[in-house]
Amino acid sequence: MKFFIVCPGGLEAVLAQELEEIVTRPEIKALGRSSVEPAPSSLTGGIGVEGPLALSMAINLYSRIASRVLLKMTDEPYKSEDDLYRQAKAIGWEDWFSSNQTLRVDITAQRSPLKSLNFATLRIKDAIVDRLREQTGERPNIDTVNPDVRIQVHLTQQHATIYLDTSGEPLFKRGWREEKGEAPLKENLAAGILRLTNWQASMLLYDPMCGSGTFLIEAAQIALHIPAGALRARILESSNQNSTPSWKQSVTQTGFGFLRLKPFLSTLEKKNWQTLCDAAKTEMHQHQNDPIAISGSDINEKMIAMCKANWQRAQLPGLPMVRQLDAIAIKPNVDLIEGQKGVMVFNPPYGERLAMKGGDSDRPYSFGDSKATSMQKRRTSREPLVKEPIDPKFATLLDQFSKQLKDHFAGWEIFVLTADMGLPGHLRMKESKRTPLFNGPLECRLFKFEIRGRSDIQKS
Repeated sequence: MKFFIVCPGGLEAVLAQELEEIVTRPEIKALGRSSVEPAPSSLTGGIGVEGPLALSMAINLYSRIASRVLLKMTDEPYKSEDDLYRQAKAIGWEDWFSSNQTLRVDITAQRSPLKSLNFATLRIKDAIVDRLREQTGERPNIDTVNPDVRIQVHLTQQHATIYLDTSGEPLFKRGWREEKGEAPLKENLAAGILRLTNWQASMLLYDPMCGSGTFLIEAAQIALHIPAGALRARILESSNQNSTPSWKQSVTQTGFGFLRLKPFLSTLEKKNWQTLCDAAKTEMHQHQNDPIAISGSDINEKMIAMCKANWQRAQLPGLPMVRQLDAIAIKPNVDLIEGQKGVMVFNPPYGERLAMKGGDSDRPYSFGDSKATSMQKRRTSREPLVKEPIDPKFATLLDQFSKQLKDHFAGWEIFVLTADMGLPGHLRMKESKRTPLFNGPLECRLFKFEIRGRSDIQKS
């Protein structure tokens, strides 16, 4: 069977690496032969894989970078909405779900000649409903909020591909986030960035603007070999007394989409799913006491509390090593990392603030261009960075932040995800690498800075 694994734009290459690791796991190789398509040279938003039906269960459970796991049902040329209707109606939907289940259809398109995607969506819905009514005598209902079954359709200029979504809710919804800041970083994007940094579990990791703790929690789960889908698969049962009943209910209901599809309910596939879950539990048990060198800080006391609550809901041991601290005063945690080097990674919150200390006279300045003019421009990675004019006092803050990095983090690699393309200029630091990424619809850059010690600079 053929699948398309959706991911945030810019993470296709690291997703391909992750998928190669997944398909070579012993318990997954035992399911049957699988293959992963090479990473594309352009942003395609995903990677194709081929393998047995159970492969989709494994990817849903283990992939930290995937957004959805889509099963390809058909791929045919089309010219009109009527072609889409015929194509959708020819699929044996009754073999996959029943008429008493609700469904939702979503369409994406690239250069499609159709005038209305809404009308195209309606025609595909009609085809599925008509097919099930003819085959079963009953028609399914549409539910756009919490459907049992999701159908994804992608239109190019000439071809229409119809997919059955095996994930259900997007996979970045791990099941541990109840509280979030104003602009939370999606968990799968954070995981992809961690892979781009080449951080390993034995290395130090620090997030100076940790917010609700996305980078820290993803890194901790990686270090402890906890699958991304552990909570949704109920491998990790929530025992957090601080969790609200509504959150616990949402975790229970989320699960995975394939658990509501007929072929996955066969005796064979139930056994395959249990085998995958048992293997994951065994691996987690083997690494449950592994040391983790992960820490963070944030200027906002409420965000620190939120980070701790999310950490507990993720069933991670103890409490995260986080502290309330202004970013312009950051220093390594001496007890943890004296004399060592590591990776710093952070996502300056859009519209959030770096505050100048001074009691009631604190003046906030946005980290980057507050008018978001550069954020709204779409540039390629080859285009030069543009230096935006900034307030002199904010420039002073950036100088202080840059100085802290140079004075206290020599030898560290710094990774910053931002939509402010002029950030390196504002920091007066030259990036060694920049990677185009998409945080939802917002085009960003992951800037890499290599901090050299004063002695290294003098020698050069």
